[in-house]
Amino acid sequence: MEMHHHQLSVWTSWQIAPEITFPLALLLFLYLRNQDVTNRQRLSFLSGIATILAVVITPIGARAMDYFSLHMIQHISLMMISGPLLVIGTPNSFAPKNRLFKLFTHPVLSWVLYAGLMIGVHLPTPHKFIMENPWTHTYLEVPLYIALPYLFYFNLLDRRYKERRVSQALSVISLFLMMVPETLTGFFIYVSRSSLYEDMYTLDDQRRGGSLMWSGAMIIDAIWIALAVYHWIKSEERKSLEIDSEIAAEQRAAGV
Repeated sequence: MEMHHHQLSVWTSWQIAPEITFPLALLLFLYLRNQDVTNRQRLSFLSGIATILAVVITPIGARAMDYFSLHMIQHISLMMISGPLLVIGTPNSFAPKNRLFKLFTHPVLSWVLYAGLMIGVHLPTPHKFIMENPWTHTYLEVPLYIALPYLFYFNLLDRRYKERRVSQALSVISLFLMMVPETLTGFFIYVSRSSLYEDMYTLDDQRRGGSLMWSGAMIIDAIWIALAVYHWIKSEERKSLEIDSEIAAEQRAAGV
């Protein structure tokens, strides 16, 4: 396959991407009507929406099919930044009973789907198919980049969800384990001595994308792990206070 030719300057390329921007506008409208959110949650949710737009309508999104490095920036931003921010910004009242939602937020299944998407779309054969069929990138790949991370992080990052299915300790472990496929995917792309994608991109561009995935994943993951550890420590402190209160109450009741 011949390498992509880029006739126009990257930075003059913008797009509306209605298949993404219109649903986001509706979601934002519904979200802003909800009064059961704190200022911190609102800021986080709006930041998540902003990061999606930043890599969809800008030249990063418009030329993601032409440059592997831009594709990787879009990938990292949507999967490792937008998803967690949207979760942290989710209203406290959001506790869906839908069976499908519960299924796809299952800690094991959501981990496997997230890792599978991240690795799968960068394997030579699936990536070639996506490049030869742009509709798959537009209507399948990018929406999955937004949806699956949300489902994965839903149970891992503290958002005062009363029915957590994962303990704080397991949240930290799950995030740490996800760092392995994320960084290794970028590492193997970076160290490849030849084109993995039939010369669709220059070797420098391929390596640049691999290095972004490798280093970017480590940095971003470290931030979310640190946040999970912080909430783990805080939850242990709350448990200690509750136990102390119970002991004090029992002592008072016993007249000690």
